[in-house]
Amino acid sequence: MLMQLEDVSSYYGKTPILKRIDLNVPKGSCVCVLGRNGVGKTTLVRTIMGLVDRMTGKLSLSGDDLSNSRTDERAKHGIGYIPQGRQILGKFTVRENILLGTFAKKNRTSEIPEMCLELFPYLRENLNRRAGLLSGGQQQQLAIARALAVDPQILLLDEPTEGIQPNIVAEIGETLQMLNKKLGITLILTEQHIKVARKLGDRFVMMDNGRVVEEGEISALTDEVVHRHMTV
Repeated sequence: MLMQLEDVSSYYGKTPILKRIDLNVPKGSCVCVLGRNGVGKTTLVRTIMGLVDRMTGKLSLSGDDLSNSRTDERAKHGIGYIPQGRQILGKFTVRENILLGTFAKKNRTSEIPEMCLELFPYLRENLNRRAGLLSGGQQQQLAIARALAVDPQILLLDEPTEGIQPNIVAEIGETLQMLNKKLGITLILTEQHIKVARKLGDRFVMMDNGRVVEEGEISALTDEVVHRHMTV
């Protein structure tokens, strides 16, 4: 098992958001985290990345206990993170945004990993362009490239298809599938689009009120399960 969460709760201030989460993430898998807005999906990936005020329980990666590790230490262990809204630095160039990812590598380098540019030819052709001038889909490509510059074992993606044109959603989906199935990078992604989850996922985790209420192989993500937990 690549990553394990055991009895994990996390807090913003004194308020518990995640409540006693147990989660196993097999190496090379794609786990889709689903649920209505506000149920704790974003907090789950932020907890894994060490971006909440406090966490209890145990988080391990490849057998290493990261429960008390800082965010930068978790990145050096091979956790890449693509936040909701992408958080691209608009005044920085494409090149500078990608290079920010290399700061978190174990063996830091001032060179952009070739894989980042092979995956996204547009970025290679526009390295000196200000990132704020890119479209939403291009910025998502840049966010993925920046996370890949960490040389991750596992990528956390928070709503990667949010606010992106349908034709670009398909493109992003193909890229993530290639990273997962061909390059063997493990993915955890939060997602509202069930179609995307069914296409990319090996497993699903359904959340409600800060807890895991259902999980299993993606084949078990039936319309009945979706209706029960995601219909408003």
